[in-house]
Amino acid sequence: VQLQASGGGLVQAGGSLRLSCAASGLTFSTFTMGWFRQAPGKEREFVAARNWSGGSTLYADSVKGRFTISRDNAENTVYLQMNSLKPEDTAVYYCAASFLSDSSYYTADGGYTFWGQGTLVTVSS
Repeated sequence: VQLQASGGGLVQAGGSLRLSCAASGLTFSTFTMGWFRQAPGKEREFVAARNWSGGSTLYADSVKGRFTISRDNAENTVYLQMNSLKPEDTAVYYCAASFLSDSSYYTADGGYTFWGQGTLVTVSS
């Protein structure tokens, strides 16, 4: 299984970025997909998740209304559209795949089986 995250970069505060995560080696359409991030010196934290059908989506309070998670099951890809970026959004962003469809498990990184390598997002003030 491979999860390849891309799309990170340097952006000014207020700007936008779209992250992509291309999956291979798994039946993508059956997995819940999530995004997590880890800022320097901090623990990894949940950002957003979307189940296989898109019928269940969850966001961290810190990104709600600014970030949107979407997925294209035909392309085996999950996206994270990030708008109105803030310096505190600076982090390495990871995509992850979970067998669990119950949204009560979305925020726990222990519920995810497969992880991508991360892509760095830097937001300048």
